[in-house]
Amino acid sequence: MVCTTGTGHRPPLEAVAVASGRQDESAIDRRADGGASMAPEILENPSNTREEIMGATLATLLEHGYADLTIDKIGDEFAKSQSLIYHHYDGKDDLVLETLEFMLEAFRTKSIEGPVEEPRDALEEVVDQLFERSIDDDERQSMAALFELRAQATHDEAYRSHFNRSDDVFEDLIVDIVEAGIDRGVFQPCNPEGVAATLITMINGTIMRRSTSEDDEWVGDVREEIESYLEACVYAE
Repeated sequence: MVCTTGTGHRPPLEAVAVASGRQDESAIDRRADGGASMAPEILENPSNTREEIMGATLATLLEHGYADLTIDKIGDEFAKSQSLIYHHYDGKDDLVLETLEFMLEAFRTKSIEGPVEEPRDALEEVVDQLFERSIDDDERQSMAALFELRAQATHDEAYRSHFNRSDDVFEDLIVDIVEAGIDRGVFQPCNPEGVAATLITMINGTIMRRSTSEDDEWVGDVREEIESYLEACVYAE
């Protein structure tokens, strides 16, 4: 096995905890207060009209997917007058991007509340949350919506800019966990940026394949290889 010693290049990532919009997704990092950072849950209790619109956008996106997403369908999910949507936004992409940015910022803010107290537990939670052996139809639909949104970045600068910021947030989060593990002597001396890049690349591939795969038998094999990598290249003896 080749351990990570790369330059820390940041590959594409949109973490499930934010972009899939799952309301029950737990945090991928465990902080000093023992709490969970769950950015999507902030839209469960909107504090103003814009947040209500973003909540309706998220629900509609997950139900219909990006290709079939329309302002009319969002309006059907929105409890107030559809005219309010047009008052605040020019089209569905404005809505989707603001929703993604809102959740990303909420996650980023929550994730920096305190130091990582148990680095190995935190990194293992990344694996647990993102490489579950089985997912239900709703989770698969969430991943498919995520895949659709990520695809927009290939030709749309606004989506590309968002996903670049998302890459930075989530890779930095994993870097923080690895650096904390090295500082506490529970991880080997290694390149945190390279470890993060490796995990993120595997996460991206898993999200894309799961969005279209008819079975999840292969996920267990991927997870075992990831765990072998962490044991050999990251965790201390």
